[in-house]
Amino acid sequence: MAIDRPCGTFDRDYAQDMAIVRTRLQWGLLAAGLAFLFTLPIYSSNHIIHLFNYIGITLIAVQGLNILTGYTGLLNLGQAAFMAAGAYTSGILTAKFGVSFWVALPCSAIVAGLLGLVFGLPSLRIKGFYLAMSTLAAQFIIISAIVNVRPDLTGGWSSLIVPVPKIGDFAFNNQFRMFYLIMPIALLVTFFAKNLVRTGAGRAFVAIRDNDLAAEVMGINIYRYKLLAFFICTVFAGIAGSLWAHWMRAIEPSIFGLHNSVWLLGMVIVGGMGSISGAVFGTIFIRVLDEVAKALVPVISLVFPALSGNISAALSPIFFSIVIVLFVILEPRGLAHRWQILKISYRLNPFAY
Repeated sequence: MAIDRPCGTFDRDYAQDMAIVRTRLQWGLLAAGLAFLFTLPIYSSNHIIHLFNYIGITLIAVQGLNILTGYTGLLNLGQAAFMAAGAYTSGILTAKFGVSFWVALPCSAIVAGLLGLVFGLPSLRIKGFYLAMSTLAAQFIIISAIVNVRPDLTGGWSSLIVPVPKIGDFAFNNQFRMFYLIMPIALLVTFFAKNLVRTGAGRAFVAIRDNDLAAEVMGINIYRYKLLAFFICTVFAGIAGSLWAHWMRAIEPSIFGLHNSVWLLGMVIVGGMGSISGAVFGTIFIRVLDEVAKALVPVISLVFPALSGNISAALSPIFFSIVIVLFVILEPRGLAHRWQILKISYRLNPFAY
């Protein structure tokens, strides 16, 4: 029995051993958490629901990046560009060709996934810094293609207006209704990611991350699993991009710039690379930090009037940079490691030794 399991908790069969939720307390906390989450729009403001929608869409992209970078060890500096591919695929299909959102969503995932396979091919030969440069090239190539190849379809640098999703006559045309579209998809993606990393493919990802040569010697087809990791990562990005397009109702290439790819990677680092719960913690932490930075802008402008013109754009990147540096130095395993320590301390209390 693992040392961090509560006394009296043990497994009688393989189904219990593989279960994600094990105890009655965990089931109760899960039910309470889901009840709180899905009743949140009833007693929350429009701003809070907007923030939760933002977190939900971002979480989908971060979970994909975590599978590629956190579990497989392949750096990706172009996740925002793959979101752009999904967003524009969904936007063009619905706005230009009248396709239903429910058809455009999987099409966005497939298009982004195929692009991920194309730009993942260099990972078969290169890794580390060189792979980072390859994915950085994807960031610029995809955005450039969106702007220049068919500007009559994409709108070029201008905004592309996207219709709202509908089920019959019911339209997801406000923050509260979009909440019930975004959150279930974010939860399903997180559940899928949690189960994926417990499968043979997930163990192969970890083996490649730890030592790809040893993994190949053990019989793991590293080429297949590297491409699979790229495909899953970018499929998640495509889903997030499609949801973003229909949530914002207008998209433009500048939204999916390099800075957003860096922010997504920062969320993986802060949360804890190679942890599904860490991706959740990192996404929430960075998005809330961004909100705090915006709230501090008026205060800083009053104290330092000379900075009032530039502080709004600079404060969030400054906070983000400081947080990343502190986590890399002081807690490289991220918030997920702190969460594990907290759980172990609770389970062993009062015998903390």
